[in-house]
Amino acid sequence: MICEALAAMEIEAKEVREKLREEGEKETEFDLNELEEVLGYNFKNRSLLEKAFTHASFAPGNCDSYDRLEYLGDAILNLLFSREHYFLYPELSSGQLTRLRASNVDTEKLARVALNHGLHKYLRHNKPLFKDQIRNFTLDISDYPLHSNGLIDVPKVLADIVESAIGAVFIDSNSSLDTVWTVFKGLLEPLISPETMKRHPVTELYEMCQKNNLKVKFVDLWAKNNAFDVFIEGQLVGTASYGLKKEVAHNRAAKNALDNIGKILSEKESS
Repeated sequence: MICEALAAMEIEAKEVREKLREEGEKETEFDLNELEEVLGYNFKNRSLLEKAFTHASFAPGNCDSYDRLEYLGDAILNLLFSREHYFLYPELSSGQLTRLRASNVDTEKLARVALNHGLHKYLRHNKPLFKDQIRNFTLDISDYPLHSNGLIDVPKVLADIVESAIGAVFIDSNSSLDTVWTVFKGLLEPLISPETMKRHPVTELYEMCQKNNLKVKFVDLWAKNNAFDVFIEGQLVGTASYGLKKEVAHNRAAKNALDNIGKILSEKESS
């Protein structure tokens, strides 16, 4: 029975990944009316909306790209979450609030928002590489329902268009923070709460080793074979490789060490 259940889960996961792959490959004509409907906001100045989804590769010179709107949207989003969390969680310290905000505005969280609502289909660019990056990200997140905490490679361009759209709505609404929050709060769901927030694997590993008086050491082999090794008390406990991004290899090695650290802790207790 257990084997049959596992097989059924594998088939279901494969079907989900295939569906996501197909949806990620669909191309959508750049339709401002349709994009406004997705966002749930009607622009007075539609050129702002058009600019918010225009990558610099599509607009040489950056004059008509989303870069400046993305810069603005990033600052606004941080302010909105700071305000929301300050009143919603009066029991949290400033450090806890900072970590909670970071988990809701980081690149992976915003990239998921873009993908969940199909915003990537309206991105105007001349970068063929984006298509493969987005396809791979679409498949990877099926293994992590809420957040991977650094274990997958994230196309920054997906997060950029969410932030640039926020900047566009802010300008179009005469700098109304309340309007921006009304428009985007639902799009940003599911929001990460103190209960659902997970720790970064590198942070968790260091904290666990410190708590148990264990010496941890990362060995950077990325330039040689795209890998990281993790030693705890001189023993090889974790390793991982990832060729596209050094940071992901580092994080995956930490996660692998966390999965294997039980043996070290058992030996320490026995001694």
